This record gives sequence, C-alpha cells and structure tokens, in this order.
Amino acid sequence: MHEAEVEVNSDAQAISKRGSFKYLGSKIQGNVEIDENVAHRIGAGWGKWSLAFVVLCDKNVSPRQNGKFYSVVVRLNLLYGAECYPVKNVHVHKINVAEMRMLRWMCGHTRRDMIRNEVTRGKVRLNSVADKMRGARLRWFRHVKRRCKDAPVRRCESLAIVGVRRGKGRLMKNWREVII
Repeated sequence: MHEAEVEVNSDAQAISKRGSFKYLGSKIQGNVEIDENVAHRIGAGWGKWSLAFVVLCDKNVSPRQNGKFYSVVVRLNLLYGAECYPVKNVHVHKINVAEMRMLRWMCGHTRRDMIRNEVTRGKVRLNSVADKMRGARLRWFRHVKRRCKDAPVRRCESLAIVGVRRGKGRLMKNWREVII
C-alpha cells in the first residue's frame, strides 16, 4: 500500500496528512530536510532574545556577563536539538547570521561600524556557532557509541544511514559526515 492511500482515523475523525509537525520543540519534516526546523529554532532564539532584551542591552552590565547570560538563555534555545540532525553549511550560516545580529545589538554595534565578527565575539567571550554545534554533535556521538547494541535506533541515528539523492550532484551529507 502506498503512503498516499493510507487514511488515519481517530474517533471517526479523519486526520489529514501533514508535510511537517512540531514534536518536543522541533519541527519534523516528512522528507529528510531540516530547513523548517532551523527556521523555527532561529525564531525561538529571537523570541528569547526579545524577552531578555532589557537585560542583554543594559549598558551597566559588562559584555562578559551579557555573553554568559546570552549563552544560557538565548543560545541554548537557538541550538536546541542541533546535535541530532545533519546540518548543511547553509543552516550554520543562517544561525550564525541571526546570532551575530543579536551580539552586535547587544554590544551596541551596527554592520556600518565595520567591526569584525571575531572582535564582537571576543568582547562577549563566545565561540562561534559552528564550534558549539560541533562540540554538541561530538558529545551526542559519545552517548550513541556508549549505548548497548540492542537499543532501538532513534531518528537522529537513522539519519546517519540515509543518503537521499536530490537531482544531480552528490548525496546529502548524513549525520556521521557532519560530526567530524
């Protein structure tokens, strides 16, 4: 039976097929892509940013303290679940752009000031998003390697096996390729 032919009912009410849904704070898509989840995480990060804006942009607080507060409140929300999916460079770039906008705003800079990202990151003492995501993936990989062999395979581990061809070109990166 094909997927399109399957009809799901709950108490005599038909449930329509969805391309994506929200589960435990993440957007799960029917295909293997994670574009919606990355956009959702960036939106969640901006949501936490707006709640903490008064504290983060307070000039009476040192940039280092603001950086600590930012990493605990905003960055954790921005990178939630990032260790489990195979990110592309485009996704890392989008997250990095959003974070740099927040950090510049926090330091009182604009792009017109032409202050390099490394200087802004050094001011608040934060590593790059790519480094943070790599560390989270390696930490998750240690957990995966440590589990027993008969444990069920989770979605993020099954993504390591999947390689979907998208038209011409090479296969998509899988989870194992991005932990390195």
